[in-house]
Amino acid sequence: MSNPNMVGLIRNEVMKIASKKRLAVVGVILVILVSMFTYAQYREIQDKIEKQGTLDWRVDLQQEIVDRQNRLASSGIQDEFRQFLEFDLKQKQYYLDNDINPNYPGAPTFIRIFLSQGVSLVLPLFIIIIMADIVSGEYNDGTIKTLLSRPVKRWRILMAKWLTVLLYTSMVMAVTVIVCYGISGIILGYDGWTAPILTGFQASASGEFSTEYIHTLPMWEYLLMSAGLAWVVTAVVGTISLMISVLVKNTATGIGAMMAVLIAGTLLSTIGSSWTSSKYLVNLNFDLINYLEGQAPPIEGMSLPFSLTVLGVWTAGCLAVAFWSFTQKDVY
Repeated sequence: MSNPNMVGLIRNEVMKIASKKRLAVVGVILVILVSMFTYAQYREIQDKIEKQGTLDWRVDLQQEIVDRQNRLASSGIQDEFRQFLEFDLKQKQYYLDNDINPNYPGAPTFIRIFLSQGVSLVLPLFIIIIMADIVSGEYNDGTIKTLLSRPVKRWRILMAKWLTVLLYTSMVMAVTVIVCYGISGIILGYDGWTAPILTGFQASASGEFSTEYIHTLPMWEYLLMSAGLAWVVTAVVGTISLMISVLVKNTATGIGAMMAVLIAGTLLSTIGSSWTSSKYLVNLNFDLINYLEGQAPPIEGMSLPFSLTVLGVWTAGCLAVAFWSFTQKDVY
């Protein structure tokens, strides 16, 4: 075909990545992580049975509430951590007062927790592993001249690569959910898709707690929302990886730059309240699922629409830089 259509270009990109077996590597890492976390949760359940003599979630939740109260009574707690404990205490008390188990045993709850914990680091790391050399690899392999000598406009080539990033983002999310469900269900059971879960908690960075908008959702609907937000974050990281891969010919340098972005986000989230302008940084807006859980944002004024807007602006900016550089760059 002298002028491949977009589907053909995407198919070529998918085949290139598939030949490197990167998704298989991610799958193996995911299986190991989920197996470790599942075993840890199994041991935690056994320890609770030994200490409490029961697995009644109400007894467990009451114990957690007492633990939070004791920690809040101690001195020397940082303000940010104190606010987190106060919010967590009020949230747990609300679940207890309304007779709703926040951690209904089962694989769906495990998926919810894994997505919440992994959205800002683990899932973005997976897409970096797969996509870090999507352009720079062409330089390393010496195939860039052959690629650009084809009768296809450069912007179409890069568009195909970006759509491939989005495709693999979806695949990473699907593999994550399947592996979490399959492995954790062996120990925890596969029930819980219709278990009620509360959302709509509102906490501000100043410590205010509101229950005005709390409502109940079935677990499956909550998981769809969580997976969708996790997909957005992973896609944004994939887009940034694409831009860096265009700008930097060395794959190792590109991976190092992306790792720095992820780690910086984790560090900034702990000091963000003292640097209010950092809320416009892309990596401080990765914890989108926290908004579903109602946790206080790291900086006053941040909200789900705000973070989605910031991520959208960064995505558009990265794409603009990537397309401009790719279409204008001379290839030697």
